[in-house]
Amino acid sequence: MTSSHGSGGPWSDLDRPPLNAASLRRALVLPDGLWTSLDVVTTTGSTNSDLTARADELPEGAVLVAEEQTEGRGRLDRSWIAPARSGLFLSVLLKPAVPVHRWGWLPLLTGVAAATGLAKSAGVDLSLKWPNDLLVSIGGEERKTGGILAERAGEDAIVVGLGINVTLREDELPVPAAGSLLLANAISTDRDTLLRSVLRSLEHWYGEWVRADGNPAASGLQEAYSAGCATLGRRVRADLPGERMLEGDAVALDGDGRLVVATEGGGTEAVSAGDIVHLRAGD
Repeated sequence: MTSSHGSGGPWSDLDRPPLNAASLRRALVLPDGLWTSLDVVTTTGSTNSDLTARADELPEGAVLVAEEQTEGRGRLDRSWIAPARSGLFLSVLLKPAVPVHRWGWLPLLTGVAAATGLAKSAGVDLSLKWPNDLLVSIGGEERKTGGILAERAGEDAIVVGLGINVTLREDELPVPAAGSLLLANAISTDRDTLLRSVLRSLEHWYGEWVRADGNPAASGLQEAYSAGCATLGRRVRADLPGERMLEGDAVALDGDGRLVVATEGGGTEAVSAGDIVHLRAGD
C-alpha cells in the first residue's frame, strides 16, 4: 500500500515527524546495555534482510529502524507495507547464549515485550495472537496492529523483526482486519517514546530469558505470554503445513512454545507452526 502523502521529505506529513536517531542512541545504546548500535534509515526494502546480510560482522544488539519499508515481510511471506513514518518498522540482531531448541521462544518473547512496553507508553491494552501477532481492540473488534518475524542468520544469530502500525488512519489500512494504535485511542503516538519503551522492554525480557538459560518457565516468559494471549481459551482453526487443517480449543502453551489444541475426539495436538484463525461461536 502506498501513502497519499508519499515520502518526499521528512516533514511532508506534519502529523508524522521523523524519528530522532541521535536522541534514541543516547537513550538506548548504553555501555552495559544490550543495544550496541541503532541506525535509522529513510527507506529500505526490509530491515530483516538488511540485518541478516550483516549478521556475521555486527555484534549482538544491533538495531535497524526504517521510516519506510518497501518490501516488508510478515509470516508466510505476506507483505507488510505502510505509509512512511506511520509506524515502527525495526529489526534487532540477537545471538542468544541459550540452547538452540529454545530459540523458538524469541518471537513470543518479543510479543510480550512489545505488548508490555506499548501498554506503558501508549496506554493501549494489546493482546497476543499466537504466535506472531499483536492485537488491539477497536470498537469492540480485535484487529491486528503489529507482527513479528524471526529469522536465523548464520550459525549463531537470529534477527527479530517487529512492525507496529502507529498512526494509520482508517482509510489507510491495508485490510479491514488491520488496526493501529491511533485507532485504538492511544494516549501517545510519539514514535520516539514508543520505540524507547519497546526496546527497553525487549532488553528486560531478553535478559531474564538468557539468565534463565532460555527456560520459559523460570524466566516468567511462559506465564506472561499465556496471560496476555488472546488465542488461549478460544476455538481455533489451524491451517497447518501440507494443507492439513486442525480445529479445536486452544487450551495451553507448552514448554516449547507450541499451541496445544484439544480436538473433538478428546485428544490434544501441539501445533508448532501454522496459520491460526480465531473462530466465533457458531463458526
